[in-house]
Amino acid sequence: MADVHSSEKRSYNMSRIKGANTKPEVIVRKFLFGQGYRFRLHSKKLPGKPDIVLPKYKTVIMINGCFWHGHINCKYFVVPKTRSDWWLDKINNNISRDAYVEKSLNQLGWKVIKIWECQLKTEKLQETLKSIVHRLVQN
Repeated sequence: MADVHSSEKRSYNMSRIKGANTKPEVIVRKFLFGQGYRFRLHSKKLPGKPDIVLPKYKTVIMINGCFWHGHINCKYFVVPKTRSDWWLDKINNNISRDAYVEKSLNQLGWKVIKIWECQLKTEKLQETLKSIVHRLVQN
């Protein structure tokens, strides 16, 4: 099946996808800052350069895009109809890397909070943000 976009349009669309400072990340950061939490961003000193690092709580927050990180049973994770094998390979590599990074962080004594993009949609946003604070104060 052919792509619905020309290769130039597809290339442009893909070039617009950011790896850091995404809308879901900004939502969580603004909330945490507003609640008085202070954090670091994308620390190169930690495995996987976590999105948000809260040293005081020895906790990192990883905010995953449902498509890019293969969120199973999520409506936002749909395998593309073109180049499916290539995409599945890429996404499965992301999943493997995520598991390795989480294990590495745990071994270093860090608690990992994983937030999915779909959990930051309007209908689940407040519940998700409250759960982050709840998990932080559980230390």
